[in-house]
Amino acid sequence: MVGKKIIFLVVDGMGDRAIKELGDQTPLEAARKPNFNLMAQQGVTGLVQPTYLGSFPTSQDAHLSLFGYDLKTWQIGRGVFEALGMDWNFKKGDVALRGNFATIDPVTKMVLDRRAGRIEKTESLIKSLEGIKIRGISFFFKQGVYQRIAVIMRGKGLSEKVSDGDSHKDKITALRIKPLVQEKSAIFTTQVLNEFLAKSQQILQNHPLNKARIKKGFLPANYILLREAGIKNPLPSFKSLWGLKACCIAGGDLYQGIGKALQMDLIKVKGATGKDNTNLKGKFEAAKKALKKYDFVFCHIKAVDNFGHDGDYLGKKRMLEKIDQFLPILMQSKALVVVTADHCTPCILKEHSKDLIPVLVFGNGNDTTENFSEKACKQGKLGVTRGIDLLPKIIKIDNTNK
Repeated sequence: MVGKKIIFLVVDGMGDRAIKELGDQTPLEAARKPNFNLMAQQGVTGLVQPTYLGSFPTSQDAHLSLFGYDLKTWQIGRGVFEALGMDWNFKKGDVALRGNFATIDPVTKMVLDRRAGRIEKTESLIKSLEGIKIRGISFFFKQGVYQRIAVIMRGKGLSEKVSDGDSHKDKITALRIKPLVQEKSAIFTTQVLNEFLAKSQQILQNHPLNKARIKKGFLPANYILLREAGIKNPLPSFKSLWGLKACCIAGGDLYQGIGKALQMDLIKVKGATGKDNTNLKGKFEAAKKALKKYDFVFCHIKAVDNFGHDGDYLGKKRMLEKIDQFLPILMQSKALVVVTADHCTPCILKEHSKDLIPVLVFGNGNDTTENFSEKACKQGKLGVTRGIDLLPKIIKIDNTNK
């Protein structure tokens, strides 16, 4: 592995489907992206088949697969990664869940908006929930980006083997949490969680911030949708798997948490967020600089995925164009630069999909790909690669003479 240097840029949710309003092009196809195209022309391209468990690729499953972790062996609930990314210090037995502040009809419990209008300032809401204790179980909270929140349970007799309270869909009744196994700890945990949801709904419904939001015509954040409970179990380090000293540059809590769980060093960049205002120049300059100390630099950009979830194809197109402007910083590095996504988030679906993901590797070799897009990458030399097989294939590409 001596001399191996890789910048692994994950543009979250990048792939898409053809959109009529864009002339039957995807946002990536329609975007003005001369640097993406040049990297494709001077590199090699292909498509990635997402590796996942369940009915669609989740962000944590997709990332773990991209880093070469077998999901059947190494599986941790997303709540753990979220809490790690928010600097939660786990104690043995803690159960963490990922949460969304959401809007529901207080009478029917119909989910009106899973993200409460992408509410941002949730500090006062979280403060109102602090101190909740149910049946001897204490609840703790960490604030994430936009509507996101980590909910941590601490106490005796807890289990992570509980169902999600989030169906990932609006216009249906909020789900009750159920035990996934008929074990005393799982049954107890679901009882505590459902009591917590009822109590927190009452607190949030009467919160002054939500009353003010309703008066202003905004959606109230009057409920918490919980999902993907987990207990912190150790994962083998990235270096132990691949022999590469790795670091992580990310704005989103989940992705920092994944980096921490894999024992990647976190590099903080001023202005790096999970939003469209993230400091792209700062992230890319930090990635290039990190090559002096690290062999593998995981750099994550979240906002493209957010636009996909919102169905905002113009916003997604603009964000891809914004990323393109700063790519020369990475292109000037003496490293293989890999650009791909964890999954596709088609604007028409507003959700993750099983679609093949475009990938390019810039740094050694070239093929006949003229531009970087879902359609063009079908002709690339990399062919179609399973997500879990992508990194081993990349590591075999020599970049020592770049």
